Parts: sequence; C-alpha cells; structure tokens
Amino acid sequence: MTNTNRERGFSLMELLIVVAIILIIAAIAIPKLFRSKIAANEASAVGSLKAVNAACITYSSTWNVGYPLALNYLGPGTPTSSTGAGMIDSLLAGGAKSGYTFTYVSGAPSGGKVTTYTLSANPAVPNQTGQRYFFTDQSGLIRQNLGGVATSSSAPIK
Repeated sequence: MTNTNRERGFSLMELLIVVAIILIIAAIAIPKLFRSKIAANEASAVGSLKAVNAACITYSSTWNVGYPLALNYLGPGTPTSSTGAGMIDSLLAGGAKSGYTFTYVSGAPSGGKVTTYTLSANPAVPNQTGQRYFFTDQSGLIRQNLGGVATSSSAPIK
C-alpha cells in the first residue's frame, strides 16, 4: 500500500540554508547602504554651504546691507524682504538639513553693513548622519575636518 497523502515541501535543513544565505547577503549589503547614506548627507551639506554662500552674495547686492544677520533671513518670506529673502529653502534656513545642523554667525555691522560671516555644518549624529565637519565664510572656500569641528584653518575641499 502506497501513501498518497504524502506532504511535500521544504525540509528544515533547506529552510535554514536559505535563511543563512539571506543573512549573509544582508550582512554585506547593510554597511554599504549605511556608508552611502553618510556620503549622500555629506554631499548635501557641501551643496547647502555653496547655496548659502551664493545666497549671501545675492542678498548683499540686493538689499545693500551686507550679509544677513541670521541664516533665517535667507529663507522664505511673504512678501520678500531683507528678513525673508526667499533665497534658500525653509529647512536650510531653519538650520538643519539631510542629517546636518548649520550654524551661521554674522560679523558685527561696520558702517551699517555686515561684512563677514561664518557658517559651519556639523553632523546631527556624528558617525551616523555624517563623518566630516564643514566650514565656510565670506571667502566662499569650503573647508572640512574629519572627526571634529572644522574651522578657518581646516583643509579645503578639493
């Protein structure tokens, strides 16, 4: 007599092998995905610094008061004015974007105009949202430092 109700399917060993293969692939892929996210955040931070530098130059020539007193002055405004110039997006104007925090410090007004500023971009969560720290000022040169806050004496980005 033959068994016609025999169940077919994968054995426990076959299922364990498939799960092991999936885990190995995940162990290889996840760190690469994590590194690519950090690289994307860092590229976004550099792009944001360039955008702020360009906006500061435009702001200075448009409003004839020098550079803005605060980063949010470059953000959206209704109507557009020297305290809401509409030159950068609201996230960046708020000081945080793509895993980085941005700190803008204007120089003291001289003759009614602000002639200097500094801008730093630091990872919101070091080694998770970014590894490099960035700095720029009215010169437009962007500098970087790995593992600590960048300053005017840090290495320029190549």
